[in-house]
Amino acid sequence: MPQPKTRKKAVYTPPQKAQETKVSPRWLAPTMVVAWIIGILWIAVYYIAPDMPFISDLANWNLLVGFVFIIFGVILSTRWR
Repeated sequence: MPQPKTRKKAVYTPPQKAQETKVSPRWLAPTMVVAWIIGILWIAVYYIAPDMPFISDLANWNLLVGFVFIIFGVILSTRWR
């Protein structure tokens, strides 16, 4: 007659010790918000005053510059704890 199968591992596994909570660096949140604001303002200035000296040189690349700042802020927000 075959032997009944038995568990090789204990039924109850105690939880691991609580890990220390990670804290974000102090510079992270302000940098994240500033990156969002710069990105939004860059795009807004491009639409409001497209004839400004530096803004007009970049033409439609201004949208890319603004979105790069916004995306940088979003990437930083994923690291915020």
